[in-house]
Amino acid sequence: MDFRLSEEHAAFAESVRRFARDRLAPGALQRAHSPEYPADIARLLAGQGLLGIPFAEEDGGQGGSLLHAVLAIQEVALACPKSADVVQAGNFGPIRTFVEYASAAQKARWLPGLLSGEQVISLGMSEPEAGSAVTELTTSAKADGDAFVLAGSKVFSTHSPHASLFLVYVRFGPGLNGIGSVLVERGTPGFRIGAPSAFMSGEQWCPLYFEGCRIPAGNVLLGAGGFKKQMAGFNVERLGNAARSLALGRLAFNLAREHVLLRKQFGRALCEFQGLQWKFAEMALKLESAQLLLYKAAVETDQGLPDPQASAMAKLACNLAGFEVANDALQAMGATGYSQDSLVEYCVRRTRGWMIAGGSIEILKNRIAEGVFGRSFSQRAARGT
Repeated sequence: MDFRLSEEHAAFAESVRRFARDRLAPGALQRAHSPEYPADIARLLAGQGLLGIPFAEEDGGQGGSLLHAVLAIQEVALACPKSADVVQAGNFGPIRTFVEYASAAQKARWLPGLLSGEQVISLGMSEPEAGSAVTELTTSAKADGDAFVLAGSKVFSTHSPHASLFLVYVRFGPGLNGIGSVLVERGTPGFRIGAPSAFMSGEQWCPLYFEGCRIPAGNVLLGAGGFKKQMAGFNVERLGNAARSLALGRLAFNLAREHVLLRKQFGRALCEFQGLQWKFAEMALKLESAQLLLYKAAVETDQGLPDPQASAMAKLACNLAGFEVANDALQAMGATGYSQDSLVEYCVRRTRGWMIAGGSIEILKNRIAEGVFGRSFSQRAARGT
């Protein structure tokens, strides 16, 4: 068993690394602290072929593998964390579900703008009363002639302040089989985007309101019964989340390593203190262990989509490693790491959020346990309680 990247994958990673170092690293700190979506970077990444990496060439993609996309997001994140958000938006998030299930007409209408970096897509999934229990969503889509009328609201949608297209989970009917998804463009009558709020990371999101929002039937992505397909596509989102989380942990590790090599206290370099040596040994172990699970999930795919159990394990391992390593790196750097003059404190804030987004670490443990025991465990209250 060979744990090394193939020559082709290694060469691809090196080419992305050089590009990111030369074109993205300058200005990385300023971008990290800006709530704006870096549209200029999106166009630059598109020109470099880093959007649509695992999509078929006939769809306007690069025809690469999921592992290529994971390598790209890691190398970009190590140079500029904010730019890695663009790689996520162009390869892993709702765009992957869109590419997987969209009709030819839908792809022709929206993919060119998304893959050129001119537009960005946002996912409308969470609701005020439906977070981890996403099947409890209430946003409805009711047929009305050759159209559907939407009613409801969404929260915590990534890129919602800047998106031009929204992939929205809706209920066509009762129960799990009544759930599907639709595509809604910004500016559609009856679709209102609320005032922005900010996460701890500085990222902004807007509540989405659908108040008699009428869309043509051609905007249905997956009709009733499409929920399981949507969640299969969502496993790709989890790998993008995992890749960024691990990469930001590694970035913080690299910055802290350089700091303790050079910083002196009590007449000695910090790296000469055994307490810090052990801390960095543990950090390195966490990073390398999670990296193997991430690569495993990226290559063990079924028809291009990752195995749910493998993606849950990879996301859990990378979320924990990313945050714990970034947090320890900040501690090793002291006030320097805590300062916004360093990317380390930003890495801590971002990796903390990914332990919630895309499936919390607790939900991931539930999913992994189901795989261990070969059965599902309902988290719902018993009837009549």
